Amino acid sequence: MSAAPPLLQGQCQPVVGASEARSPEPRNTAPGRPPTGKPDAGSPQFYDEPNFTVAGVTDTTNLGGHSSAVVQRNTEALTKEAISLKQESPTGSQPSFDATAEKSLRESLEHDPRNAALHHSLADTEEKLGNALEAVREYQRAAELDPSEPNLFDWGAELLLHHAPKPAMEVFAKGNRMFPHSARMLIALGVGWQAQGANDRALRCLFDASDLNPRDPTPYVFLGKMQNTEIVHAAGFAEKMERFARWQPENALANYYYATTLWERANDSADAPTAAQIESLLQKAVRLDPKLGIAYLQLGILYAARRDFPNAIAVYQRASEVSPELEEAHYRLADAYRRVGEKTKAEHELQLYKELTKKKSEEAERERHEIQQFVFALRDQSPATQSHQHQ
Repeated sequence: MSAAPPLLQGQCQPVVGASEARSPEPRNTAPGRPPTGKPDAGSPQFYDEPNFTVAGVTDTTNLGGHSSAVVQRNTEALTKEAISLKQESPTGSQPSFDATAEKSLRESLEHDPRNAALHHSLADTEEKLGNALEAVREYQRAAELDPSEPNLFDWGAELLLHHAPKPAMEVFAKGNRMFPHSARMLIALGVGWQAQGANDRALRCLFDASDLNPRDPTPYVFLGKMQNTEIVHAAGFAEKMERFARWQPENALANYYYATTLWERANDSADAPTAAQIESLLQKAVRLDPKLGIAYLQLGILYAARRDFPNAIAVYQRASEVSPELEEAHYRLADAYRRVGEKTKAEHELQLYKELTKKKSEEAERERHEIQQFVFALRDQSPATQSHQHQ
């Protein structure tokens, strides 16, 4: 199986049906075409559908991938953020997630098997009960019966949650084609590309999402969380962060992300005017949100670069107070204490850093074992269909 589907130049969408594979069970439809022969009365009319089936699940003991452990943790955090874009139940009610609810839903579906809302509720229930494979199948069924924006997004999100970015991207790509004004479809596509190490494609998707409604902070926040050395120097990235800060001046994260963008692009050695701008943005960020530990941390990094260690220590301490889980604050604080001769305090902070790092690594590993990974198979396509799609 190929590492990633081919792309249309300059776009974030994968080419539909570009992968080739064989399945033992033929289908009566081809992607993008009406059914041949008499359609199955019980099957939904869902043309141009994603070209895979979920075959099963396994644990995530070996996810593989392109990234280091730290980058993998960041990718997993972004995935959680994308999944959190799922909307609440349209009814506003709190469904019951237990075996009784599951049985009741299945009984209802026996009488009304084409009710997409029932399939979606059953999917929610199966996910909460830990039945990942059943959950994705029910989300898929709901989306096939009613390919609405919420149903497609939830199906893709379920796949993304279970470390299946490529099939998830096929669903989100379908959703983007059907609902081109859905920012979260583009955001999810971007997260899928980022999970596969395709930062340029990830940026294209997030840029497109931010352009749908330039005053919506969500795409910019994802861009900010996606920051790394490669991404921050990419064409257009700084302009998007500047626009975020300019159009959302009272948003703490807008000020923080623009500041970190300027800092990264200056290679940690900004000239005096740029350093002053960065400091102003960060100070505004912590005024707007006094509990934004990452902004205090970045202020400390700025002060330490000036060798202003007393101020660096003060803001590092504040970062660790408001965000105790922020391990880098302890590491930086240990270094600052060492530089001013406070050896005992430096050793204490370094020990805290090691303990936090170990705890986070263990938590991440435990979570990976709890989340199952989907195994999927590409559907059969005739050579004529493949040829048509490659054109």
